Amino acid sequence: MGLNELLSFIEQYGYWALFFSLWLGIVGMPLPDEMIVMSGGFLGSMEKMSVLKAFILTYLGVVSGLSLGYFLGKGFGHKIVDNLLKKKKAKYLVKSKELIDRYGHFALVISYFIPIVRHIIPYLVGMNKMPFLKYAMYSYTTGFIWTLLYFTLGLFFGKHIEYISDLATRYGIYFGIFVAIVGCLYYWYIRKFKR
Repeated sequence: MGLNELLSFIEQYGYWALFFSLWLGIVGMPLPDEMIVMSGGFLGSMEKMSVLKAFILTYLGVVSGLSLGYFLGKGFGHKIVDNLLKKKKAKYLVKSKELIDRYGHFALVISYFIPIVRHIIPYLVGMNKMPFLKYAMYSYTTGFIWTLLYFTLGLFFGKHIEYISDLATRYGIYFGIFVAIVGCLYYWYIRKFKR
């Protein structure tokens, strides 16, 4: 499914299309999450959707999808890991385990900016019996920031969704760091000139 089909799908089924597209991302929807989130912002900028409603349902889709991964990992962890190994996702599984070993709970924060890994980490922390409240604290907070970032990009740069999504997918965490730095510099610049 390309961008035009995605936008048509969201326009046809409304806010719930945003939610379910992201919720089902945990089980392998063939579209980058970044593209779906930016599409919500883009449609909001074109006044085809309420920006606030689109953002809320997009955020709920992100966190509910990753929470589903956490609960599936808690209940069926080893079966899911075996399935990932069969689907040639072993390198992402290894990367996810390395992130957890190296950064512990903060792997949940970092993983949001690494495509595919962001979907595997919840399975692993669920499988490792991380308390849900701790999971929610890290994942939901980062999910809010991540969703806000990509939704805002869609809102202001919607005509470039495919290009931005490609960059985000290809360069993952580096793209997230770059956007965060640009955002901080912009914030600092605005504050300096408002005085």
